[in-house]
Amino acid sequence: MRATTDMKLSGVRKKNKIKWKSYIPLYLMALPALIYVFINNYMPLYGMQIAFRELDFSGSIFSGKFVWFDNFKFLFTTKDAMIMTRNTVLYNLLFIVVGTIFSVFVAILFNEILSKRLAKFYQSAVLIPFFISMVVVSYLGFAFLSSENGFINNSILKPLGIDPVSWYTEPKYWPYIILFVHTWKGMGYSLLFITVRIITISKDYYEAAKIDGATKWQQIFYITLPFLKPVIVLMTILSIGRIFYSDFGLFYQLPMSSGALYDVTTTIDTYSFRALMNLGDITMSTATGVYQSIVGFVLILVTNYVTRKFSKEDSLF
Repeated sequence: MRATTDMKLSGVRKKNKIKWKSYIPLYLMALPALIYVFINNYMPLYGMQIAFRELDFSGSIFSGKFVWFDNFKFLFTTKDAMIMTRNTVLYNLLFIVVGTIFSVFVAILFNEILSKRLAKFYQSAVLIPFFISMVVVSYLGFAFLSSENGFINNSILKPLGIDPVSWYTEPKYWPYIILFVHTWKGMGYSLLFITVRIITISKDYYEAAKIDGATKWQQIFYITLPFLKPVIVLMTILSIGRIFYSDFGLFYQLPMSSGALYDVTTTIDTYSFRALMNLGDITMSTATGVYQSIVGFVLILVTNYVTRKFSKEDSLF
């Protein structure tokens, strides 16, 4: 009996060894990405201590004495604390809602295109802006919004007899401009995940719905959207985790860092950058990053916990 058991265990070990060896090429393929993740994401964690140290120019950046939370004070005691926090949070909430709605809407429209070549062409066209540098986007924006030579003033407003607008000194227009540019540039990334999910939906559901007399809108509402819910929830959870972050190029380069627009374009990232450039204190800038990371981590945990309460299968973990 014991000999039989030993033979079985030996056979299991040999199978596991063979199975492990078959995965070696996959491990080797993943090795460069794992090394990159370790260097880019985990090694910098050691530098988090800079956020709790005093800046000491006489030694290394790690030689300053610990001052604990003193470097975080400038984020909360400055007169602009409320403005930059409000802008960062409200813009991101707006991006999540509008971006998700537009991405789902466009993905469903693309799915209804009968020609696969046209569908791929439109999908590629929507995805291209995501890969364009924000520096390039800012100059494209300047080409449209320049007071003297801008396309909008000279080619649209002037022929209509409307006075030209000084776009870079008028804060009231910029929430709409920022929302438009963010949606135009980032929609392709979300669209990619949603489109992949739509493709996996079996056609049998739609055929059965047609037999039952369901309209196209009913098919979308009762079949497509329920299948998209896990993807939408996942993307929302991850977006909420970055609600205290902002796209630096979108809020700094696109408005050309115009002082007249600070009330509507100042976010935590742009404010800490300006503070770093003016004060040269990297400990404050590091404190900002640590604060954003901790808050984002807590928000992901809270959002995932709430999601598990209502829909366990859609939670992140």
